[in-house]
Amino acid sequence: MDEKIIEISFNIIAHAGDAKGLAFEAIKEAKEGNIEAARECIKKSKEGMVVAHRFQTELIQNEASGNKTEMSVILVHAQDHLMNAMNFQQLAEEFIDLYERLEK
Repeated sequence: MDEKIIEISFNIIAHAGDAKGLAFEAIKEAKEGNIEAARECIKKSKEGMVVAHRFQTELIQNEASGNKTEMSVILVHAQDHLMNAMNFQQLAEEFIDLYERLEK
């Protein structure tokens, strides 16, 4: 397997994992009534997701240019991490809004 694909995959996994962790931290902060801290965690989570997306975009652009990407369990795992982190981040934002409403 191409070492560049492995490197990109692990970068997606790392950045998406960090983003998901920050989203989870955001829910925890919101649950404790720290809405501003929760929103800061989500902001940082989104920043991490942008980095993960850049790596994914690199793969997409490479393949769109005619360079076939070899599929592997690592790449599938990376994509899974990215999608789960995106979903978790969206749910975390909903939780923050809900906890904020409950505080009022």
